[in-house]
This record gives sequence, C-alpha cells and structure tokens, in this order.
Amino acid sequence: MTVRTKTICSLLFRFMSIPLLLASSWALEGPTASAEPVMGLVLSHEKPHEDRRVFPLSVPAVVAKVRPSVVTILTRGVPATPSQAQSGSGSGVIIDEGGYILTNHHLVAGIKSLVVGLSTGRLTPGRVVARDFLLDLALVKITAADLVPATLNPSPSLEVGESVVAIGNPLALKGGSTVTVGVVSAIDRSVLTPDGETLYDLIQTDAAINPGNSGGPLVDLSGHVIGINVAIAPSAQAISYAISMEAIYPHIQSMIARGSVLRPDIGFTPVTITASIMASFELESDRGVLALNVIPTGAAAMGGLQNESVITAVDHHQIYNLGDFWHALRRSGDQPVLQLTIQRKNVQSTILIQKPALLQPVP
Repeated sequence: MTVRTKTICSLLFRFMSIPLLLASSWALEGPTASAEPVMGLVLSHEKPHEDRRVFPLSVPAVVAKVRPSVVTILTRGVPATPSQAQSGSGSGVIIDEGGYILTNHHLVAGIKSLVVGLSTGRLTPGRVVARDFLLDLALVKITAADLVPATLNPSPSLEVGESVVAIGNPLALKGGSTVTVGVVSAIDRSVLTPDGETLYDLIQTDAAINPGNSGGPLVDLSGHVIGINVAIAPSAQAISYAISMEAIYPHIQSMIARGSVLRPDIGFTPVTITASIMASFELESDRGVLALNVIPTGAAAMGGLQNESVITAVDHHQIYNLGDFWHALRRSGDQPVLQLTIQRKNVQSTILIQKPALLQPVP
C-alpha cells in the first residue's frame, strides 16, 4: 500500500449502515436487486442559482419543502463475518413521483432485501434497480402513491461559506428524519475510500452528520438538493462530504434506463491493482490500473496497449485506482488523443491512443 493510500484511508470513514434492533421492521421484504429499464422519467429540477440568492428560504421553510422527500432505507443482508450486523439503515431522497429514490451504493451493496420508510411513517418494500460503486450511487424503486419528489439542482454554483442543510436518519432514531445546518467548507474535494477507490466532485461541509445520514440530501437555502451525503472524516471535527449533484445528475437517466452508468468504450477492462491482483498477476507495481481483456481491434490495442499492462498515468496525471482512471478520461475534455504511461515487466513506456467517443454501460 502506498503512503498516499495509508494517509487518506486513515482520515476517511464512509457512512456505514447501522444495526437495527427491531425485527418487526422486516414484516415487509423487497425482492433482490435487479435493473428495470424505464424510460420517460421527468426529474424535478430548477437551475437558476441566482434566484435562491435573492430569495433565500428560512431553514424551517427549507425543511418543510424537502423533508417529505427524505426516506429511511432499512436493509438486511448476509454478513461477511459473524461479528457484522445482519441489518442496518441509511437514508435516501425521492427524485420522482414514480418511486425512484437516490441513495448510496455502499448502503445497499450485498443486501438481501430492503424496506423504505416514508416521511409519513409508512413502510414499503423496495428493490435496487441500478448501482455504481465508483460514484457510490444507487437507485431504489418503490411502488407507492402520493410521493413528493425533491427538487434537484443539476449544476449548483456553490460558494464556500454559504449555508446548507443536511437531512437524513442518523442512528436510526425514531420519530423521523434529523435536520442539521452548516456551511459549504470546500468544493471539488476528492478522497480515498477504505476500499481503495477515489470519490471525486465532493462538497465538503461542517453540517453535523453521522452514520445513517448516508444517502440523504444536502440542500441549499432554496430547498434544492445539491448533493448526496456520503462520508465523514472521523479523526477530524466537522468534516463531512457529499457527492455533488453536478456529478450525479448526468447519470440518473442512464441508471434508470439501463441499470448502470455509461462510460467510454476503451477497448479493455480496467481493474484497480490490489494486493490480491498483484499476487495473481505477479505484478511489481502496487498502484495503477491493470488492463485486461484488451480487444485487438480496439483503439487502445492499436495504440500499443498490451494485455496485463499497468497504467500508472493518463496525460501525466498519476493513476492509483479505477476512480482516478475514469476521472482522468473525463478531465481530458475534447482532446482526441490520450497519453498513457504504462508499465509492463518492469519496463515503463508512454503510448498515445485515440480517445474513445462511443459509450457503453458499466455494471
């Protein structure tokens, strides 16, 4: 493990779901995760950032507007070890009247069933219809009447110091969601998660949030959702992170229609290098992305990429994991050619490949 990994992992704690004590919550069970192609979703969103600066709402008004859209997600799964809890809870936010709920991937990963608790107190079964571990996003679908979707801001123009409101269900407390208030402490943060992947496009806030807030909305003073709460830094005071809606919004329709996020078809399968990957492929490098299943006729192979090569940089940006790799491709913008620094059999070289334009769904 590199120094970078050790340092950042010690700071970051993702909101793990917390155990539930009441077995009665499982009277209703949802089916296992599946993707449901549904087209024609109309998300509720308002874009003008200037309006909310001129006419900000009071915090109670923001809460009254958004709280009906916030849900509790109760999960049950098979524990990896006997010491792990079989059940847990987190938060989510309703994004359309058809019953789609946005939450975190880590909250629903490996679950056997889930139940959604609405703001009215009603429990209804749900199922995971889409997920993406790199964005740490998931979509849950429920069937219920009179749902209140939140208003999403697809491109929030945030300023450091402006007030924000976090709503969720920390610690699985009875009596509905909890509201906390803080400010935007920083924007465009990136942090390394305990599983070795990097989360990008994060909003840092000092709003008090705790385990169970995971998947709940971060809201501005117009009552618009600007992010999804995802992680806290346990060794610090009042440092929390939310995935920016600007990073989330472009992928929502794809997740609903295809059950996955669309990413460039690069002509090979990129895999984060871990200790087990190093051992399996007898690699010397302990960081980067391993290229597997390289398609001979693909752009990467035509540029000189070989199977089992390790990509350590894209356009001189260091690559530590899969999140870094995809972020580097997105950061490259409209440039037609990518420069990859690769390592193969202890020999480092640089190749140029055509940037792929076509997209493919990534499970």
